[in-house]
Order: sequence, then C-alpha cells, then structure tokens
Amino acid sequence: MTAETTPIPGLTEDGQLLTATIDAVRTAGERVREQFTADARPADLPAIWAALAANDAISNAYLRDALLAARPGAGWVEEELDSSLLPDGEWWVTDPVEGNVNAVHGLPDWAVTATLIRDNRPVLAAVHLPMTGDTYTAVAGGGAFQNGTPLNVSAKSDLRSAYVGTGQAQPGENAETVRRMGESTSAMLTDGFVLRTSVPATLQLTQVAAGRMDVFWQFSEVRSGLVSGALLVAEAGGTITDIQGRPWTLASDDFLAAAPGVHLQAVTTLSAIR
Repeated sequence: MTAETTPIPGLTEDGQLLTATIDAVRTAGERVREQFTADARPADLPAIWAALAANDAISNAYLRDALLAARPGAGWVEEELDSSLLPDGEWWVTDPVEGNVNAVHGLPDWAVTATLIRDNRPVLAAVHLPMTGDTYTAVAGGGAFQNGTPLNVSAKSDLRSAYVGTGQAQPGENAETVRRMGESTSAMLTDGFVLRTSVPATLQLTQVAAGRMDVFWQFSEVRSGLVSGALLVAEAGGTITDIQGRPWTLASDDFLAAAPGVHLQAVTTLSAIR
C-alpha cells in the first residue's frame, strides 16, 4: 500500500488518507529497524546525539516525502520538540523515532508517529511500533484501533485502583518542571495504585487508549509526543484535559489523559501541584 493506493469504497477522505499514513509510518519504521541493534551502547553524550540524529534522518528520508505526497498542501512541522499553536490549516506533526533514546540504547520501546493537525486539532493519527509490529490508528469521529481491533479505555472508577503513568518530555527540563514532576509523582504514588515512569509518552498513551493503563500526565508540553496519543485516547472514549481539568489545546502547559471514571480524581490530585 502506498500514497497512490486506489481509494477504498465507503471510506471518508480522512479514512482514505489513513491508509497512506499507515504505509508511511510502517515503511519508515522498518528502515530504522534494519539499523537497530540490541547491542547498542553509546559511550557518551556526543555519541548519543549522533545516534539520535542518524535514526531521525533514516526515518525522515521516507516519512516526509510520503506524507506530503499523500496530502499535498499540508504544512510540515520541522522541529519535533516544538510546542504552542500552529497557524490555521493542515499540518503534519510527526516523530520520526518516538522514543529514539530507547532505540539508541538497544531498547525496543520506540515508534514512528504521524498526526494530521487541522486548525489546531488532531484529526488523524498512525503510530507504528516496529519491534512488535503493532499499529495504532485513529480518525476523529471514527474510533481508535490496534491492528484493526477497536480500543476502549478502562471502566475503573476509583483512582486507588488505577495504573497511572508519567514521564520526562525531553532532556534538560527546567528546575520548575522537575519540581512539579517530582511532587506529582509523590502524590500519585499515594493516591493511585501503581505508578509507571517511562518514555516515550505516546507508548503510554496507547496503553491508556487500550484500557491497560488508566491515567497519563505530563508537564512540559512537547507537541509531537502528545498529539497522536491524545487522539487515540479521545477516540477510545477517554478524557483529555490539562492538569487543572480545562480543555487541552496545543498551547496548554501540561497534559492529562484518563479513563472518564478516574479523570476528576486525577485532576484533584494533580491540580494541587503548582
């Protein structure tokens, strides 16, 4: 399947575009996987940065051309660590290797993501995990899926039974963000059941969408790490807000995704962190 795939009868325009997006993230992911080795052991910071850049270049060499061909006229966000609102219209927000730090250390927890943003709202997303072969997809109003199987968030109603998670958005977080991360982690260790701390955010959000986890929150907005997972969770029936419980946007300073039955309890716990 390629960007020139013959249209499938009955699919919406975004549904047709999704087939090309899936092909793009799978192909880019396979090209990175061919270079992956579980024996990777970068020796120092320059080696880490060089390995990160090499993986991104391999993925982007295919991903960018494929997605721009699939949606002529859509813009392309160059910097994956950007935040804040985009100009109106359509934009591709991608992470060529989401969880790249894992990949360059020989860990399998990484993905390739592509999300179409329309007037600052995610409307289509594909997330491919090359090491497992799983592909998560969502189109606004059309549900969320793992390998074609519908996803639903959990039915839990008590935060004390919730499997909760958070993570570091990027290297070099400022002191205020680090403080909030620490305080929120302590609070959730008390109020939740079990806490998971890992990167990348997208992989935790796929678990919330699938009902295997119940809450994910993050300080320090990084757009590319949240938009695909936000759409997946929302389309699986979850609630997406900021930590104060206000509607989340690309300009929000923080992020919360939760099963509806525990969302307000999570807000109560996290909103106390100032």
